[in-house]
Amino acid sequence: MRSFFRWCEQRKLLRTEPTWGIRLKLPKSDGHHTWSEDEIAAFEAHHAVGSKARLALALGLFTAQRRGDVVKIGRQHIRDGVLAVRQQKTGASLAIPIHPELAAIIAATPAVGHLTLLTTKSGRSYSACVFSEQFCAWCDAAGLPQQCVFHGLRKAAARRLAEAVCTAHEIAALTGHASLREIERYTRAADQASMARRAMAKTAAREQSGMESVKPDANKVSNPLKKLINV
Repeated sequence: MRSFFRWCEQRKLLRTEPTWGIRLKLPKSDGHHTWSEDEIAAFEAHHAVGSKARLALALGLFTAQRRGDVVKIGRQHIRDGVLAVRQQKTGASLAIPIHPELAAIIAATPAVGHLTLLTTKSGRSYSACVFSEQFCAWCDAAGLPQQCVFHGLRKAAARRLAEAVCTAHEIAALTGHASLREIERYTRAADQASMARRAMAKTAAREQSGMESVKPDANKVSNPLKKLINV
């Protein structure tokens, strides 16, 4: 409404802008829901390898790209196991190694001789909006909650990378994010418990290694100290 009132004011349809000085407290949100591993498994259990639905899921999980870029991906973009993507939103050009699981799913999905991997029932390429509607229908068929949308797979991919102890720069190299702050927001759903266990294991291993490195050699110390070492 504020934008509309300002538009009216600029055209002298209003004398004053009614919303001037009104401040709204924006709700805090992390954006789209990040898919959990259970939700991914439920989708995979319902949609078998070889279906368009399973291919769409794999493209989202293993390329970490937005819907507008995924619907444009075709076999001609893959050379020597590397997918070339030019992001529509940012203009960034990415070279993404094809994950073995994604390669297997692409090979198992019937090709229709079209320029894009994902096509409608009529054999045409998806627009971003039509693809979102179709993907939501696939999610409904798998019994998933409405919060599971395609963009959440991009965040799930970032979460998986974070759980694999990839650096923020490594994750950005795949997602195409220019801001590390965005990477931090995307990876908040990373499994804190498992990452904490790995961090503690690394700390313990380092401390153990340090203790062993300073352990005295009994053959190189004086006789009085040898007695203390053997205690």
